Amino acid sequence: MDQLLSEIRNCSVCKTHLPLGPRPIVSAHPESRIVIIGQAPGTKVHQTGVPWDDPSGKQLRKWLNVTDEQFYDEKLFALIPMGFCYPGKGKSGDLPPRAECAPLWHQPLLNQMPQLKLTILIGQYAQNHYLGDARKKTLTETVKNYQDYGPDFFVLPHPSPRNRFWLSKNPWFEKEVLPMLRERVSSCL
Repeated sequence: MDQLLSEIRNCSVCKTHLPLGPRPIVSAHPESRIVIIGQAPGTKVHQTGVPWDDPSGKQLRKWLNVTDEQFYDEKLFALIPMGFCYPGKGKSGDLPPRAECAPLWHQPLLNQMPQLKLTILIGQYAQNHYLGDARKKTLTETVKNYQDYGPDFFVLPHPSPRNRFWLSKNPWFEKEVLPMLRERVSSCL
């Protein structure tokens, strides 16, 4: 695992497309029990090198009902983005994750984590990649039907502060989905 993580952290496959240059962000351990697959690091995470070290990460930890210490314990949580480096700014937020990363690095990482009990797919990029045709027409429908993907996968919207409007339009998420998420996470830890 150490060799693989070193290779990933030194990856520069798509460096010509990265406005801030390559800085792959990943956290994993052979004993990881839960893997969280998100989008790509934002500028703050690019600067600190710490996955989910931003308001989205704070919200995610609330959703999971875990402490910072638990979340950053690699034996508990592997943190793997779809795109390992900050992809740049788009018209309405960050650009999509680079397409090179997941096919290149995900399976080798997952192969080295035999203790995994749960994969949490955050946002449409992770859900599209891992669920394929099994996902619903929209992210909202996919999340609303989260039980269709268990016990292996748990689907979530992105915990970004930008999604406040989505959360207010979908109160069932906090009432129905989050309690089940917390129960699944707790049972894996």
